[in-house]
Amino acid sequence: MKERVYVAGVGMIPFSKPGKSESYHLMAAQAASAALKDAGIEYHQVQQAYASYVYGDSTSGQAGLYQVGLTGIPIVNVNNNCASGSTALFLARQAVAAGAVECALAVGFEQMTPGALSSPFSDRRSAVAGLVDAMVEVQDYDDQAPRAAQFFGGAGRDYMREYGASPETFARISVKARRHAANNPYAVFRDAVTLEQVLDAPMIFEPLTRLQCCPPTCGAAAAVVCSPAFAARHGLRGAVHIVAQSMTTDMPGTFESKDMRKVVGYEMTEVAAGQVYEEAGIGPGEVDVVELHDCFTANELITYEGLGLTAPGTAERFILDGDNTYGGRVVTNPSGGLLSKGHPLGATGLAQCTELVWQLRGDAGPRQVDGARVALQHNLGLGGACVVTLYGKD
Repeated sequence: MKERVYVAGVGMIPFSKPGKSESYHLMAAQAASAALKDAGIEYHQVQQAYASYVYGDSTSGQAGLYQVGLTGIPIVNVNNNCASGSTALFLARQAVAAGAVECALAVGFEQMTPGALSSPFSDRRSAVAGLVDAMVEVQDYDDQAPRAAQFFGGAGRDYMREYGASPETFARISVKARRHAANNPYAVFRDAVTLEQVLDAPMIFEPLTRLQCCPPTCGAAAAVVCSPAFAARHGLRGAVHIVAQSMTTDMPGTFESKDMRKVVGYEMTEVAAGQVYEEAGIGPGEVDVVELHDCFTANELITYEGLGLTAPGTAERFILDGDNTYGGRVVTNPSGGLLSKGHPLGATGLAQCTELVWQLRGDAGPRQVDGARVALQHNLGLGGACVVTLYGKD
């Protein structure tokens, strides 16, 4: 990165179930306005904007940001599946780091419908058809189960076969997620669940029960990034900055390994994390708090290892020892994560950013991680993209 990039402001709105939210364009405007207010600047001071969403028409970003202002700036619409929000952040950060602009806005939003994810197009090849083919080679296809659950449930099965992990271990992640979300007023699911409730919930795709799958969600989040010179000139806070960031896409192992963990992005995660640690000059042992892509409990478990938070084959012990929560080695998903906070696809990456900035500022209230100075974000989209971002506190 050529120049330090500050996260000057963040904002989000409470997430909600489908049918309970305002229109996408209003949610986007509210989140963007909150980030601008948090930064202490006006919209006319933003030089570029990146708007992320998955389910929406072309120029939906303009529809949202036009509610904030009509300044004529470039607005780039981003769709990278579930990694859309962090892709928008990646582009905004890159523009500032390269010196193309001094201040950029990333905003993500999603207005979802109930039920499992599906494509609105029936007249063309799916963008993830290659992944489906790779999955079928490993475990066939179940017409009665949601496709995403088959992907990530299969990854969980492969992990269990290699390391002997128990189904209960995956379920413990959901219990932890709800416990964390209880302290997050932006989360959809804040009521505690027991291990027995998680295990007894309807089976979606073994080992994943319904309470181990993230819900369709509506919501929006945003971040303002800027250069040190811009921050100094406008008197903005500059405590939190992006230390390193990497974005990866699929490699041959995704399609050739016959390992469902790689099919769902383990290799993308591992490579991106490695690049980030190398650029930052630190290791995973120095990370205090993590927001990672727990779309299913199986993905959280394998991602512990992909990010290097624990060694290969040790994720089960990591969970059983409580090293993934308060009082352990690294607090993962203090927000409640996708499992409990919710997963409005285009907003997720920026909601993760918002949570981590609050944590590093010491503004996370009852879910605050004591002494947090280094934060790691992981956002994954099948098809595919993975963005890993490391934040530091001055």
